[in-house]
Amino acid sequence: MNLNRLTDRIWVLPFEKERDRPNLSYIRGDRWSLAVDAGHSKAHTKQFYRALEEAGLPLPSLTVLTHWHWDHTFGMHAVHGLCLANEKTNAHLKAIKEKIDREGVEVFLAMDACIRREYDNHQPVIVTLADLTFSGKKRLELGNCPVRLFQAEAPHTDDSTLIHAVGERVLFLGDAAGGVFPTWEKDPALCKKLLDTVAAVDADICLESHWTPVTKREMLDDLWTDMNPE
Repeated sequence: MNLNRLTDRIWVLPFEKERDRPNLSYIRGDRWSLAVDAGHSKAHTKQFYRALEEAGLPLPSLTVLTHWHWDHTFGMHAVHGLCLANEKTNAHLKAIKEKIDREGVEVFLAMDACIRREYDNHQPVIVTLADLTFSGKKRLELGNCPVRLFQAEAPHTDDSTLIHAVGERVLFLGDAAGGVFPTWEKDPALCKKLLDTVAAVDADICLESHWTPVTKREMLDDLWTDMNPE
């Protein structure tokens, strides 16, 4: 699978439905580069890195997590450089790691068929915590490429981090606009809070983890629909 170039400084390894692999994104600054999410497994992370190398791009110095769910984080032990997450995300990762350590890997594999397909080659399930944490918001300067990280209330989880590549006018939402696993129900009040958050961001493109890029207007329209179900 090849990288798609989204802007002058952003590339994306596209999502895959069969194994529920999310988009893995890459933001290149003049001094260093950042990845959005760590991947579903070591195999997923390595696929991302091969695509970067084939494109002549250096591996990321930092990987930022959008939230704790396994398809975004369980490749973290194989990442290049450091991982950064908000404090809630790290707490969730600690809890799932302790649960798997205590009850065995089968408790994780039983959660979803996509997980079993991701790990059907018997690669080990390894859960690690982020190297660095933040709370609230954080600004990074990659070299003529400012990036804002900020926590947001959203219907999918209570630990969503949104990532705004300021100069590229791109907002990465992770799975923030999705429903709660495994029912996929969405709280309209949390959809409204996320809509207000997205509306305040100066961006042209919004990218969810399991979908193609859309305009900010399209993202707001989707959230409005979620707020007002028939």
